[in-house]
Amino acid sequence: MRTSPDNILLRLPEAQEQQIREVFVALEARGFPAQQQTPHITITSSPAMAEEAVHCAARLLPSLIPARLERVGTVIFGTKRKQTVAWLLETSAELEAAAREISALNPDGRGHRWTPHLTMGLRLPREILPEYIRALDELTPASLKELTAIRAALWKPRSQELTVLADASSYQEAKLPKD
Repeated sequence: MRTSPDNILLRLPEAQEQQIREVFVALEARGFPAQQQTPHITITSSPAMAEEAVHCAARLLPSLIPARLERVGTVIFGTKRKQTVAWLLETSAELEAAAREISALNPDGRGHRWTPHLTMGLRLPREILPEYIRALDELTPASLKELTAIRAALWKPRSQELTVLADASSYQEAKLPKD
């Protein structure tokens, strides 16, 4: 079994996570592969996250959370038979700069690059992508045009350990648009 890498990631309020899970369920009801992942936005990932990247994230992210991210498109990642569909996101220049700095400190990262996105379909056969994206567009509520990151954390899936690096969870539901 494949083990997911360590991630420095951004988490959404429970209400937004639930709306995304409902989209996953609706996609599955239309015959698409089940999506089990917890909705999140990865800043950087590594088989074993570099301490320097974690310390940098703990220093930079608290002043930037909560953070608004706008859904600006749908992208496909991958070049093989199974691909990933994700929402492409835009955010503040400050969060982008922080994410690039954190990523640069991760030897397994992408250097000073960050493509903010939220994965909406993992390991999808290439043949179903047009129908999947069409269904995703139809099933996504308008309220998910803008997302709010309320927590930054280091997630280590091998040990099931979550270390919170920045938290604005008290921000939560009251300030978020409902559908």
